[in-house]
Amino acid sequence: MGQASRWIRGLVLVAACVAGNAKAAQPVDQIPVEVGATDIGGTVSSAKGPEAGVWVIAETSDLKTRYAKIVVTDQLGRYLIPALPKARYSVWVRGYGLADSPKTSALPGQVVPLTAVVAPNAASAALVYPAAYWYAMMRIPPEAELNQVQGGRNGYVMWMKNMGCVGCHQLGELSTRTIPASLGKFNTSQEAWTRRIQSGQAGADMLGIAMGVLKGVPIRYLADWTDRIAAGQLPTVPPQRPSGIERNVVTTVRDWSDPKAYLHDLSGTDRNHPTVNGYGRLYGTPELSTDNFPILDPVANLATTFKAPVRDADTPTTHDNPVVAASPYWGEERIWDSKAFAHNPRLDYRGRVWFTARIRGPNNPDFCKKGSPHASAKLFPSDQSERQLAVYEPKTGKYTFVDTCFGTHHLQFADDANHTLWTSGGREMVGWLDTKKFDETGDAALAQHWAPLVLDTNANGKLDPWVEPGKASDPARDTRLDVGLYAVMPNPADGSVWGSVAFRYPGALVRFDPRTMLAEIYNVPLPGYGVRGADIDRNGVVWVSLGSGHLGSFDRRKCKGPLNGPKATGDHCPEGWSFYRLPGPGFENLPQESVESSYYTWVDQFNTLGLGTNVPVATGNLMDGLHAWVHGKFVTLRVAYPLGFYAKGLEGRIDDAKAGWKGRGIWVTSGDRTPWHREGGKGSKPLVVQFQVRPDPLAR
Repeated sequence: MGQASRWIRGLVLVAACVAGNAKAAQPVDQIPVEVGATDIGGTVSSAKGPEAGVWVIAETSDLKTRYAKIVVTDQLGRYLIPALPKARYSVWVRGYGLADSPKTSALPGQVVPLTAVVAPNAASAALVYPAAYWYAMMRIPPEAELNQVQGGRNGYVMWMKNMGCVGCHQLGELSTRTIPASLGKFNTSQEAWTRRIQSGQAGADMLGIAMGVLKGVPIRYLADWTDRIAAGQLPTVPPQRPSGIERNVVTTVRDWSDPKAYLHDLSGTDRNHPTVNGYGRLYGTPELSTDNFPILDPVANLATTFKAPVRDADTPTTHDNPVVAASPYWGEERIWDSKAFAHNPRLDYRGRVWFTARIRGPNNPDFCKKGSPHASAKLFPSDQSERQLAVYEPKTGKYTFVDTCFGTHHLQFADDANHTLWTSGGREMVGWLDTKKFDETGDAALAQHWAPLVLDTNANGKLDPWVEPGKASDPARDTRLDVGLYAVMPNPADGSVWGSVAFRYPGALVRFDPRTMLAEIYNVPLPGYGVRGADIDRNGVVWVSLGSGHLGSFDRRKCKGPLNGPKATGDHCPEGWSFYRLPGPGFENLPQESVESSYYTWVDQFNTLGLGTNVPVATGNLMDGLHAWVHGKFVTLRVAYPLGFYAKGLEGRIDDAKAGWKGRGIWVTSGDRTPWHREGGKGSKPLVVQFQVRPDPLAR
């Protein structure tokens, strides 16, 4: 560097220091918006003055995938959208009490004042309310109508929310609170709803829940709900705009995959070492819909796919799932066609991606079955498994089949020397793979283990012959549970493994100790019910999404009585449970319970979001986002655009620990089975979203 260049650079540094000191001396509400070369910033005002707590959205299609970044205005209506890739953006304002503003064209580096549009009436304002506020208008049947439904009113609510209807997509966004004209003409709304739930390849499942599990009761209430909305009834107004930490959230939205696919989950780092694969690619699982697995390069803003193979040519395909009745969106077309049927991915410490994926038909190899010398088969032989394991090496493209005797659904790595991979989804069992041994030997049979879930009924601390499920209990023998695990959670505090028991009322948590091979079960007590997805913190506390509209936590250390023995059958530790009502309104005639339907809870064990260590984050499936439990209150991270975002899989990653808030964040898939229900309609692709939290709404 020449002398003149150094002199100019010195003047710039001095000026920057002076400006920085002046800024520090000013009150926060007087600091101007400083817009850098990669930022767009300015102020938002309407006829009523500055608009605080509204969303400013910048969107572009100039990159290799659609890209949008969303921020919230501060108390003076100022905004700063930071770190934008070079492109031309459409920028506009959305918020409670507003109609969407006209879109303004802008480039990074520009100061762009925006004019917000006050909603002309309550109906216009309600268009951007979360689905929860519309769904809360649904009436819940009285107990007298629900005497044939397991769990009565609570069981009904559980299945209408996170176990059934809202377990697959939102109810309450525009597409579901109205009847599409393309469905056909019907004499009554009840006829329309009876026909609607038969649509497409999921029709048999929807019909089974509504007419089988819930005995046909929902049809009248769904029809009444949409009739009242069609007549002009509106939901209650959200209590406030984003405030506090919620104004510091930066949301980045990208497209990936295909308009006919839906995404279940993603992974981009090692759960136990979240700096692995910093700034690297993310990998998704499209479950039932396709074998083209999506990949996102967030630096290049490039969305690609790789096609996952199967081992056996006769592996079943979801294309065989029939269309019960024509879809109002896709007609008679079978849009799902997947053999791999992948559900969850997880990166390991080497950057490889492990999948719960089908590689063959349901019949297990002989080493799994009765008569096999395999230690696990001697204990609990297994004839079939629906889904197995596979591992993908991004650098080489190699995809390795791992045949398992246990079915797989979710998977998590333990923080241990063998990098043990634990899975849920087995039939009345838990399964695991010693990945270190598999890497050393390439022998899946040698590296895998599985075990039934058995209570220590005789309290002697060892696994003994057990009483089979449904048989009379025997205090001298152990008792095998007839449950399967949904979520799976290795406990970093003591080496145990926990699982959630879903799809039954009221639901439960199970603890399995791989040293003793014994299990414990803890049923959720009222006011909680409807256990679904769950995770564990570094202290061994389990956090769980509940259909009752709560985030639940269970701390085994609080239990006062014996944890095993003849009385330890599930209801023996209510004192271990705590409940936190999720944000959102209650149903019209059930106001005390939040209508919010959380599909899954994930715990930020390593402060990847910047809100603290061990912060539980529940998916907000009727609120277009997530709910983080921070210092005794919920912080809602909402995707304000496109409306209808439905979180499923989430994961935190630290790209650069030295980069402050910009070097960390959590990644989330839009996991609804119907991306065409979302704002944008048919043709909308699944989304991958990154949430980051900066120190203030104007931080660059």
